[in-house]
Amino acid sequence: MISIVPVEGLPEILDGDDLAALIAERADLRGGDVVVVAQKAVSKAEGRVVRLAEVEPSDEARLLAGNEDPRRFEVILRESKRIVRTRPPLVIAETRQGFVCASAGVDSSNAPEAGMVVLLPEDPDESAARVRRGLYELTGADVGVIVSDSFGRPWRQGTTDVAIGLSGIRPLLDLEGERDSAGYELHATVIAIADELAGAAELVLGKTAGIPAAVIRGVDARGVGSGRDLVMPAERDLFR
Repeated sequence: MISIVPVEGLPEILDGDDLAALIAERADLRGGDVVVVAQKAVSKAEGRVVRLAEVEPSDEARLLAGNEDPRRFEVILRESKRIVRTRPPLVIAETRQGFVCASAGVDSSNAPEAGMVVLLPEDPDESAARVRRGLYELTGADVGVIVSDSFGRPWRQGTTDVAIGLSGIRPLLDLEGERDSAGYELHATVIAIADELAGAAELVLGKTAGIPAAVIRGVDARGVGSGRDLVMPAERDLFR
């Protein structure tokens, strides 16, 4: 049986907080569990926030902003490796971490205070590994850890959480060579299991509930890999 349990009672996350310790105090962890932590919590603990009052917008940022705050768009430009599409004030960008997403992951929601924006972690995989090491040291439980974030999808309404960083989890399940119930051999079926787990955890995290972590039990997702393994390689990207 699969269970998804929110880690309740976590305080507002601040720069320098030990996420592993905060989660370990409030969660009953067992080996094989998957701990999903919202990107915002990770970023705030790592100090990945910017005060817009300290940002001077460029001409390009002012052009992208339309009628919105150009300082936020300056931060977006700084976090972008390339701009993929724009329709001011909408910006789709490839981040320095390699993800293609809205606003290069720069977000005002759930920021520590008004006038601030939250950025993606510098290295989400290392962030996940750090939390995993801490949880093992504190609880003795060998768990997998996913850092999740909300992404939109082309041709689909709404957002869903995906894994941008992970540790102790196999990101993909390749079923090539397996046979279905009719005996058909699968040739191109790869399941994004880490994204599925991130999306499942979002059911109990929510965007306004103040619960930034959840524990999934009953899914054997143990393995190795990287959040970058889930990014479509450029040579296979039909829309690049």
